Amino acid sequence: MPEWLPSVPYPPAGDGYWSPVTSTLNWCEEDYYATIYSAEIVNTLTNVLFMYLAAKGIANCLANDHDRIFLVTFAGYLLVGTGSFLFHATLKYPMQLVDELSMIYTTCLMFYATFSYGRSRRYAVVLGLFLVALAAFITGYYHYLQDPAFHQNMYALLTAVVLFRSMYVMEVRLRPTLKAREQPDDSSEKLRVDRRDLHILHTMWKMVACGLGIFLGGFAIWTLDNEFCGNLRRWRRDIGLPWGLLLEGHGWWHLMTGTGAYFYIVWGIWLRHCLNDKQDDYELHWPNFFTMPLVVRREQRSQLNGSATKKEL
Repeated sequence: MPEWLPSVPYPPAGDGYWSPVTSTLNWCEEDYYATIYSAEIVNTLTNVLFMYLAAKGIANCLANDHDRIFLVTFAGYLLVGTGSFLFHATLKYPMQLVDELSMIYTTCLMFYATFSYGRSRRYAVVLGLFLVALAAFITGYYHYLQDPAFHQNMYALLTAVVLFRSMYVMEVRLRPTLKAREQPDDSSEKLRVDRRDLHILHTMWKMVACGLGIFLGGFAIWTLDNEFCGNLRRWRRDIGLPWGLLLEGHGWWHLMTGTGAYFYIVWGIWLRHCLNDKQDDYELHWPNFFTMPLVVRREQRSQLNGSATKKEL
């Protein structure tokens, strides 16, 4: 550690207010080294990002009249962040279930939003009942097994199915060459719509790549954090506080997967408006890669741009 970079030694790990640990998982961050009231302080506080983005998404859904399923999804996203906050603060098994199972439930909501669109009411009801039964099965079987690998595999499978289905629908419904057979007209209006939809597709793919890249980057850090925990703990103690906090890989997992999941929900909202032929009524507000995207009514875009200009001044 360079002498010119000030640091303080890590306090010893120990027991705290919520001891003993009853969860089936205990991450690489040492327990109760910073405060007796939070078992893993970095892993706890990084979940505040989930809460902030959930509040941002809920407010956006209410202000812009997005489909109700996405309002419920953001509520589930808030539950994920809250459950993870409580889990890492206490390392108690009930809080672990709230954290991990809420991830399954929120993904089931996105599954419903993706696969029920454009279907009959009967189909939607059957799909809803199937997902409720699936969520109940995962809950019961996971509680029986208490094997984190089962939860992780089910979450990955559900997420992959929803993601690839959404990509397929986006291409088929928006790319002009794939929908040309439905719209053979060569009018100027069709040319305008095709140019508009190609621009939307281009931006959507950038958004998907950005969100997925951040999510997978978080997964890679999470994996390294698990595999090299002993080395990371030693390095953190060598460099001291606060710099050692930057080596808390599970905290980075929270920040990056929280951001990636937010991107996915916003992409789902925008895709739904496009499927409803409301591209001229709604648009994506995403000034650059360092900002969080929002789907807004076009009349609100000027207000957002005006607020951004004032902040720059």
